[in-house]
Amino acid sequence: MQDEVKQTPLRAQHEAIGARMMAFAGWNMPVQYRGIREEHEAVRTRVGIFDISHMGQFFVEGPAVGQWLDTVLTNHANALEPGRGQYTLMCNEKGGVIDDLIIYRTSADAFFLVVNASMIDTDLQWLQQHCPQDITLRDESVNWAGMAVQGPESAALYAKLFDGTEPPARNGIAEITSDGDTCLVCRTGYTGEDGFEFFCPAASGGKWWQCFLDGGAEPCGLGARDTLRLEASYPLNGNDLSPERTPIEAGLKFAVKFDKGDFIGRDVLAEQVENGPAVRLAGFKMTGKTAPPRAHYPVLHQGEVVGEIASGTLSPTLGEGIGMGYLPTALAAPGTPLEIDVRGRRFPAETVKKPFYKRGS
Repeated sequence: MQDEVKQTPLRAQHEAIGARMMAFAGWNMPVQYRGIREEHEAVRTRVGIFDISHMGQFFVEGPAVGQWLDTVLTNHANALEPGRGQYTLMCNEKGGVIDDLIIYRTSADAFFLVVNASMIDTDLQWLQQHCPQDITLRDESVNWAGMAVQGPESAALYAKLFDGTEPPARNGIAEITSDGDTCLVCRTGYTGEDGFEFFCPAASGGKWWQCFLDGGAEPCGLGARDTLRLEASYPLNGNDLSPERTPIEAGLKFAVKFDKGDFIGRDVLAEQVENGPAVRLAGFKMTGKTAPPRAHYPVLHQGEVVGEIASGTLSPTLGEGIGMGYLPTALAAPGTPLEIDVRGRRFPAETVKKPFYKRGS
Protein backbone atom coordinates (compact mmCIF):
# COMPACT_ATOMS: atom_id res chain seq x y z
CA MET A 1 0.00 0.00 0.00
CA GLN A 2 1.43 3.34 -1.06
CA ASP A 3 1.95 6.04 1.55
CA GLU A 4 -0.52 8.89 1.37
CA VAL A 5 0.83 11.97 -0.39
CA LYS A 6 1.41 14.74 2.12
CA GLN A 7 -0.08 18.22 1.67
CA THR A 8 1.86 21.41 2.25
CA PRO A 9 0.31 23.97 4.63
CA LEU A 10 0.19 26.31 1.61
CA ARG A 11 -1.85 24.01 -0.64
CA ALA A 12 -4.93 26.27 -0.67
CA GLN A 13 -2.81 29.28 -1.63
CA HIS A 14 -1.19 27.40 -4.51
CA GLU A 15 -4.48 26.14 -5.89
CA ALA A 16 -6.10 29.57 -5.58
CA ILE A 17 -3.56 31.07 -7.99
CA GLY A 18 -3.63 28.19 -10.45
CA ALA A 19 -0.51 26.25 -9.57
CA ARG A 20 0.14 23.04 -11.44
CA MET A 21 0.63 20.48 -8.69
CA MET A 22 2.58 17.22 -8.74
CA ALA A 23 3.89 14.54 -6.39
CA PHE A 24 7.47 15.15 -5.25
CA ALA A 25 9.31 13.35 -2.43
CA GLY A 26 5.98 12.17 -1.04
CA TRP A 27 4.42 15.64 -1.12
CA ASN A 28 1.88 17.35 -3.38
CA MET A 29 3.91 20.36 -4.53
CA PRO A 30 3.58 23.19 -7.08
CA VAL A 31 5.73 22.54 -10.15
CA GLN A 32 4.88 25.82 -11.88
CA TYR A 33 2.47 28.75 -12.00
CA ARG A 34 2.97 30.95 -15.09
CA GLY A 35 5.75 28.80 -16.51
CA ILE A 36 9.25 27.60 -15.66
CA ARG A 37 11.05 30.13 -17.86
CA GLU A 38 9.09 33.09 -16.48
CA GLU A 39 9.60 31.98 -12.88
CA HIS A 40 13.30 31.31 -13.48
CA GLU A 41 13.71 34.83 -14.87
CA ALA A 42 11.85 36.32 -11.91
CA VAL A 43 14.43 34.88 -9.52
CA ARG A 44 17.41 35.84 -11.67
CA THR A 45 16.24 39.44 -12.15
CA ARG A 46 13.72 40.31 -9.40
CA VAL A 47 12.43 38.18 -6.53
CA GLY A 48 10.57 34.89 -6.38
CA ILE A 49 9.17 32.75 -3.59
CA PHE A 50 9.16 28.95 -3.28
CA ASP A 51 7.21 26.75 -0.92
CA ILE A 52 9.79 24.62 0.95
CA SER A 53 7.41 23.33 3.62
CA HIS A 54 8.16 19.78 2.48
CA MET A 55 11.71 19.99 3.85
CA GLY A 56 12.41 18.67 7.34
CA GLN A 57 13.22 20.67 10.45
CA PHE A 58 15.15 18.99 13.26
CA PHE A 59 16.18 20.56 16.56
CA VAL A 60 19.15 19.08 18.44
CA GLU A 61 20.11 20.11 21.96
CA GLY A 62 22.35 18.97 24.78
CA PRO A 63 25.78 19.22 26.32
CA ALA A 64 28.61 18.83 23.83
CA VAL A 65 26.03 18.68 20.99
CA GLY A 66 28.48 20.28 18.59
CA GLN A 67 31.09 17.61 19.29
CA TRP A 68 28.52 14.88 18.69
CA LEU A 69 27.33 16.38 15.39
CA ASP A 70 30.94 16.40 14.27
CA THR A 71 30.96 12.60 14.52
CA VAL A 72 27.93 12.10 12.25
CA LEU A 73 28.38 14.98 9.77
CA THR A 74 31.27 15.85 7.48
CA ASN A 75 31.65 19.59 8.12
CA HIS A 76 32.85 21.17 11.37
CA ALA A 77 29.61 21.85 13.26
CA ASN A 78 31.32 22.64 16.55
CA ALA A 79 33.32 25.43 14.90
CA LEU A 80 30.13 27.41 14.25
CA GLU A 81 29.34 30.44 16.37
CA PRO A 82 25.72 30.89 17.50
CA GLY A 83 23.74 32.47 14.67
CA ARG A 84 25.85 30.85 11.94
CA GLY A 85 25.21 27.93 9.59
CA GLN A 86 26.96 25.68 7.08
CA TYR A 87 26.38 23.14 4.34
CA THR A 88 27.26 19.61 5.40
CA LEU A 89 26.67 15.96 4.56
CA MET A 90 25.66 12.83 6.42
CA CYS A 91 27.56 9.78 5.22
CA ASN A 92 27.40 6.04 5.76
CA GLU A 93 30.38 3.91 6.77
CA LYS A 94 31.47 3.60 3.12
CA GLY A 95 31.52 7.37 2.70
CA GLY A 96 28.35 7.41 0.59
CA VAL A 97 26.00 10.33 1.00
CA ILE A 98 22.86 9.62 2.99
CA ASP A 99 21.77 13.26 2.78
CA ASP A 100 23.09 16.77 2.33
CA LEU A 101 21.71 19.36 4.69
CA ILE A 102 22.11 22.80 6.23
CA ILE A 103 22.81 23.14 9.94
CA TYR A 104 22.62 26.32 12.03
CA ARG A 105 23.88 26.84 15.55
CA THR A 106 21.20 28.67 17.51
CA SER A 107 23.02 28.66 20.87
CA ALA A 108 26.03 27.04 22.52
CA ASP A 109 24.04 23.85 23.14
CA ALA A 110 21.47 23.85 20.30
CA PHE A 111 21.35 23.40 16.52
CA PHE A 112 18.65 23.67 13.85
CA LEU A 113 18.90 21.24 10.91
CA VAL A 114 17.12 21.56 7.56
CA VAL A 115 17.02 18.20 5.75
CA ASN A 116 15.69 17.01 2.42
CA ALA A 117 12.01 16.08 2.24
CA SER A 118 12.49 12.53 0.99
CA MET A 119 15.06 11.83 3.70
CA ILE A 120 13.27 13.02 6.85
CA ASP A 121 12.53 9.54 8.21
CA THR A 122 15.87 8.09 7.09
CA ASP A 123 17.87 10.97 8.58
CA LEU A 124 15.94 10.84 11.84
CA GLN A 125 16.51 7.10 12.23
CA TRP A 126 20.21 7.41 11.39
CA LEU A 127 20.75 10.22 13.87
CA GLN A 128 18.74 8.46 16.58
CA GLN A 129 20.83 5.33 16.03
CA HIS A 130 24.00 7.27 16.86
CA CYS A 131 22.56 9.74 19.38
CA PRO A 132 23.89 9.73 22.97
CA GLN A 133 21.36 9.68 25.79
CA ASP A 134 22.17 13.25 26.87
CA ILE A 135 21.32 14.68 23.43
CA THR A 136 17.71 15.60 22.58
CA LEU A 137 16.73 15.19 18.92
CA ARG A 138 13.31 16.46 17.84
CA ASP A 139 11.67 16.22 14.42
CA GLU A 140 9.37 19.25 14.25
CA SER A 141 8.78 19.15 10.50
CA VAL A 142 4.96 19.04 10.76
CA ASN A 143 4.96 22.18 12.91
CA TRP A 144 6.55 24.48 10.36
CA ALA A 145 5.79 26.07 7.01
CA GLY A 146 8.80 27.14 4.98
CA MET A 147 9.32 29.64 2.18
CA ALA A 148 12.47 30.46 0.21
CA VAL A 149 12.51 34.06 -1.02
CA GLN A 150 15.18 34.34 -3.70
CA GLY A 151 16.48 36.97 -6.10
CA PRO A 152 18.42 40.25 -6.22
CA GLU A 153 15.48 42.15 -4.70
CA SER A 154 14.94 39.74 -1.80
CA ALA A 155 16.75 41.79 0.85
CA ALA A 156 14.83 44.92 -0.17
CA LEU A 157 11.56 42.99 0.14
CA TYR A 158 12.54 41.81 3.62
CA ALA A 159 13.33 45.37 4.65
CA LYS A 160 9.98 46.58 3.34
CA LEU A 161 8.06 43.97 5.31
CA PHE A 162 10.09 44.06 8.52
CA ASP A 163 10.53 47.75 9.38
CA GLY A 164 13.69 48.37 7.41
CA THR A 165 15.69 45.56 9.00
CA GLU A 166 18.07 43.30 7.08
CA PRO A 167 17.87 39.50 6.94
CA PRO A 168 20.77 37.72 8.65
CA ALA A 169 24.17 37.76 6.98
CA ARG A 170 25.01 35.03 4.47
CA ASN A 171 24.82 31.58 6.13
CA GLY A 172 23.25 33.15 9.20
CA ILE A 173 20.08 32.50 11.19
CA ALA A 174 17.91 34.76 13.34
CA GLU A 175 14.76 34.29 15.37
CA ILE A 176 12.18 37.03 14.93
CA THR A 177 8.74 37.73 16.37
CA SER A 178 6.29 39.40 14.02
CA ASP A 179 2.50 39.59 13.89
CA GLY A 180 2.25 37.22 16.84
CA ASP A 181 4.47 34.51 15.32
CA THR A 182 7.94 33.37 16.32
CA CYS A 183 9.77 32.65 13.07
CA LEU A 184 13.23 31.58 11.95
CA VAL A 185 14.97 33.43 9.12
CA CYS A 186 18.02 31.88 7.43
CA ARG A 187 20.11 33.26 4.58
CA THR A 188 21.40 30.38 2.50
CA GLY A 189 19.66 29.71 -0.80
CA TYR A 190 19.58 27.10 -3.54
CA THR A 191 19.33 29.23 -6.68
CA GLY A 192 22.65 31.03 -7.09
CA GLU A 193 21.00 34.32 -6.08
CA ASP A 194 20.79 36.21 -2.82
CA GLY A 195 17.82 35.28 -0.68
CA PHE A 196 16.50 33.98 2.60
CA GLU A 197 14.46 31.12 4.02
CA PHE A 198 11.49 31.93 6.24
CA PHE A 199 10.16 29.29 8.64
CA CYS A 200 6.94 30.07 10.51
CA PRO A 201 4.26 28.08 12.39
CA ALA A 202 2.41 25.86 9.92
CA ALA A 203 -0.95 27.42 10.81
CA SER A 204 0.38 30.85 9.82
CA GLY A 205 1.97 29.74 6.55
CA GLY A 206 -0.81 31.01 4.28
CA LYS A 207 -0.74 34.43 5.92
CA TRP A 208 2.99 34.87 5.44
CA TRP A 209 2.93 33.48 1.88
CA GLN A 210 0.36 36.11 0.93
CA CYS A 211 2.35 38.77 2.74
CA PHE A 212 5.41 38.06 0.59
CA LEU A 213 3.29 37.97 -2.59
CA ASP A 214 1.69 41.30 -1.70
CA GLY A 215 5.18 42.70 -1.14
CA GLY A 216 6.20 41.81 -4.71
CA ALA A 217 7.56 38.25 -4.64
CA GLU A 218 6.48 36.14 -7.61
CA PRO A 219 5.36 32.55 -6.91
CA CYS A 220 7.74 29.92 -8.29
CA GLY A 221 7.52 26.14 -8.45
CA LEU A 222 9.79 23.13 -8.41
CA GLY A 223 10.46 23.38 -12.13
CA ALA A 224 12.24 26.73 -11.83
CA ARG A 225 13.89 25.66 -8.59
CA ASP A 226 15.51 22.79 -10.48
CA THR A 227 16.76 24.86 -13.43
CA LEU A 228 18.08 27.55 -11.07
CA ARG A 229 19.96 25.14 -8.80
CA LEU A 230 21.44 23.26 -11.77
CA GLU A 231 22.75 26.46 -13.36
CA ALA A 232 24.47 27.13 -10.03
CA SER A 233 25.71 23.48 -9.97
CA TYR A 234 24.05 22.71 -6.64
CA PRO A 235 23.56 18.94 -6.29
CA LEU A 236 20.16 17.32 -5.81
CA ASN A 237 20.06 14.43 -3.38
CA GLY A 238 18.78 11.33 -5.13
CA ASN A 239 20.10 12.53 -8.50
CA ASP A 240 23.61 13.89 -8.01
CA LEU A 241 24.11 12.48 -4.50
CA SER A 242 23.42 8.96 -3.28
CA PRO A 243 24.65 6.37 -0.76
CA GLU A 244 26.85 4.96 -3.57
CA ARG A 245 28.63 8.28 -4.21
CA THR A 246 30.92 10.15 -1.85
CA PRO A 247 31.30 13.90 -1.24
CA ILE A 248 34.81 13.71 -2.73
CA GLU A 249 33.49 12.17 -5.95
CA ALA A 250 30.77 14.83 -5.99
CA GLY A 251 33.27 17.69 -5.73
CA LEU A 252 32.15 18.66 -2.22
CA LYS A 253 35.50 18.38 -0.45
CA PHE A 254 34.99 21.92 0.92
CA ALA A 255 32.26 20.51 3.21
CA VAL A 256 34.48 17.72 4.58
CA LYS A 257 36.77 18.66 7.48
CA PHE A 258 39.37 16.04 8.38
CA ASP A 259 41.11 18.03 11.12
CA LYS A 260 38.12 17.93 13.50
CA GLY A 261 38.55 14.28 14.47
CA ASP A 262 36.82 11.06 13.57
CA PHE A 263 33.43 10.91 11.84
CA ILE A 264 31.42 8.27 10.00
CA GLY A 265 32.95 7.56 6.59
CA ARG A 266 36.16 9.49 7.32
CA ASP A 267 38.65 6.75 6.37
CA VAL A 268 37.12 6.19 2.93
CA LEU A 269 36.98 9.91 2.19
CA ALA A 270 40.55 10.46 3.38
CA GLU A 271 41.76 7.67 1.09
CA GLN A 272 39.96 9.26 -1.87
CA VAL A 273 41.55 12.62 -1.14
CA GLU A 274 45.02 11.04 -0.91
CA ASN A 275 44.78 8.84 -4.01
CA GLY A 276 42.09 10.61 -6.02
CA PRO A 277 38.59 9.27 -6.71
CA ALA A 278 37.97 6.97 -9.65
CA VAL A 279 35.04 9.11 -10.81
CA ARG A 280 34.02 12.74 -10.47
CA LEU A 281 30.77 14.64 -10.86
CA ALA A 282 31.55 16.65 -13.99
CA GLY A 283 29.61 19.45 -15.60
CA PHE A 284 28.92 19.40 -19.32
CA LYS A 285 27.18 21.52 -21.92
CA MET A 286 25.74 20.60 -25.28
CA THR A 287 27.70 22.06 -28.18
CA GLY A 288 24.94 22.07 -30.78
CA LYS A 289 21.21 22.19 -31.18
CA THR A 290 19.64 19.36 -29.22
CA ALA A 291 16.71 18.23 -27.16
CA PRO A 292 17.17 18.98 -23.43
CA PRO A 293 19.54 16.55 -21.70
CA ARG A 294 17.76 14.61 -18.96
CA ALA A 295 18.72 12.37 -16.05
CA HIS A 296 19.82 8.83 -16.96
CA TYR A 297 20.64 9.60 -20.61
CA PRO A 298 23.88 7.74 -21.49
CA VAL A 299 27.12 9.71 -21.78
CA LEU A 300 29.69 8.51 -24.34
CA HIS A 301 33.33 9.23 -25.10
CA GLN A 302 34.86 8.01 -28.36
CA GLY A 303 31.83 5.84 -28.93
CA GLU A 304 31.92 4.08 -25.55
CA VAL A 305 29.40 4.63 -22.76
CA VAL A 306 31.32 6.13 -19.83
CA GLY A 307 28.48 7.26 -17.57
CA GLU A 308 25.00 8.71 -17.46
CA ILE A 309 23.47 12.09 -16.75
CA ALA A 310 22.65 12.70 -13.09
CA SER A 311 20.90 16.06 -13.70
CA GLY A 312 20.24 17.84 -16.97
CA THR A 313 18.13 20.65 -18.41
CA LEU A 314 17.92 23.38 -21.01
CA SER A 315 19.35 26.39 -19.18
CA PRO A 316 16.95 29.37 -19.42
CA THR A 317 19.75 31.82 -18.60
CA LEU A 318 22.39 30.40 -20.96
CA GLY A 319 20.08 29.12 -23.68
CA GLU A 320 21.91 25.78 -23.99
CA GLY A 321 21.69 22.27 -22.63
CA ILE A 322 23.65 21.69 -19.44
CA GLY A 323 24.02 18.86 -16.97
CA MET A 324 26.13 16.92 -14.53
CA GLY A 325 27.17 13.29 -14.45
CA TYR A 326 29.77 10.99 -12.91
CA LEU A 327 32.63 10.35 -15.31
CA PRO A 328 35.98 8.58 -14.98
CA THR A 329 38.35 11.12 -13.47
CA ALA A 330 40.51 11.21 -16.59
CA LEU A 331 37.49 12.37 -18.63
CA ALA A 332 36.16 14.90 -16.11
CA ALA A 333 38.60 17.69 -17.00
CA PRO A 334 37.01 20.69 -18.77
CA GLY A 335 37.17 20.48 -22.56
CA THR A 336 36.75 16.72 -22.89
CA PRO A 337 34.55 15.91 -25.92
CA LEU A 338 31.47 13.80 -25.17
CA GLU A 339 28.28 12.60 -26.76
CA ILE A 340 24.87 12.41 -25.12
CA ASP A 341 22.47 9.69 -26.22
CA VAL A 342 19.04 11.32 -26.42
CA ARG A 343 16.49 8.56 -27.10
CA GLY A 344 18.78 6.76 -29.52
CA ARG A 345 20.33 9.82 -31.19
CA ARG A 346 23.79 11.09 -30.25
CA PHE A 347 24.48 14.79 -29.77
CA PRO A 348 27.87 16.46 -29.14
CA ALA A 349 28.79 17.89 -25.75
CA GLU A 350 31.89 18.77 -23.77
CA THR A 351 32.84 18.96 -20.12
CA VAL A 352 33.00 22.45 -18.62
CA LYS A 353 34.03 24.05 -15.36
CA LYS A 354 31.28 24.41 -12.76
CA PRO A 355 29.22 26.35 -11.93
CA PHE A 356 27.45 27.06 -15.20
CA TYR A 357 26.13 30.35 -13.79
CA LYS A 358 27.49 32.60 -11.05
CA ARG A 359 25.81 35.73 -9.73
CA GLY A 360 27.28 38.81 -11.35
CA SER A 361 28.88 36.89 -14.24
